[in-house]
Amino acid sequence: MRLSEDVTFGTSGMDRAAALRLDPDRLRAALQAGSPVLPVWRGKVLVEGKPEDGDIKLAYRTMADPVLSKANEVPILIGLHEDGETPVFALDISVWEPKTVDEAAVNTFLDPTVQIHPAERLSGAGFRELRALLTHLTRREAEVAATARATMMWHSTHQFCAKCGAKSAMTQAGWQRDCTRCDGKHFPRTDPVVIMLITHGDSVLVGRSPGWPEGMYSLLAGFVEPGETIEAAVRREVFEESGVYVGRVDYLASQPWPFPASLMFGCKGEALSTEIEIDPDEIEDAKWVSRSQMLEVFAGNDPTMLPARKGAIAHFLLHHWLADTLD
Repeated sequence: MRLSEDVTFGTSGMDRAAALRLDPDRLRAALQAGSPVLPVWRGKVLVEGKPEDGDIKLAYRTMADPVLSKANEVPILIGLHEDGETPVFALDISVWEPKTVDEAAVNTFLDPTVQIHPAERLSGAGFRELRALLTHLTRREAEVAATARATMMWHSTHQFCAKCGAKSAMTQAGWQRDCTRCDGKHFPRTDPVVIMLITHGDSVLVGRSPGWPEGMYSLLAGFVEPGETIEAAVRREVFEESGVYVGRVDYLASQPWPFPASLMFGCKGEALSTEIEIDPDEIEDAKWVSRSQMLEVFAGNDPTMLPARKGAIAHFLLHHWLADTLD
């Protein structure tokens, strides 16, 4: 697909500087010299501005900044700045505990809460859920934020060696964990997921999961299983969730999805049947939607249905299906 890299979190051409991960002296010097560091709290990135004002940007700080003063983790190297020379880091400050936290809302599907560190009261910068920022960040900022969130979430859930159970330690500037007992090497995990634009004639198959905002529908999706091709996963997941059989499958585009750490393989498939029989353990509802109706949904003229969220690959694929630009 010619426009595949226009998807949110798609590559911005950032140099990830893999060789620099093995140069602790240079990394230390860069941090001491004031290289930019993105603070992250429980997966939420520090940003300046408000989405409703349309003015959002990542709030980089330096290691000397008070907001990073009590962090008990090591900065992770994300890559090089747009100047091609300056290293950019991210640092987990989840050790900080705000005075009040709505635990029921934090890191939910659409967490509306904002946490403001005492050191940021004057700046107004706050920690916001990345899903709410999808369409507000530049391509480079989106890649930095997605990389930081996914890597840190992996570290938070992989503190111990999967081989022997001993405590592991972060190495290679955050891109590896080494076991202190058996010397096992562990690397950040990415889970492959298929998400599919299944069509029959002039209609597309959509579904909704429990807990989504009322009226919201999106494309069907599911994890790729071991020993399975992308095409086979598309056919299996669609049948398991909706009872619809799928024939030909083609790959379209991919999207890193750091919630917590997936790589979405966007595909299109041709339905061989139209009768729907959902698995209630998988989804809440599924239905066929005509192109004309989906145009009304995207225009905001259908009171019964909300479109997939902007910034998600589902919205990207549906948009190009409607515009007939999937090639």
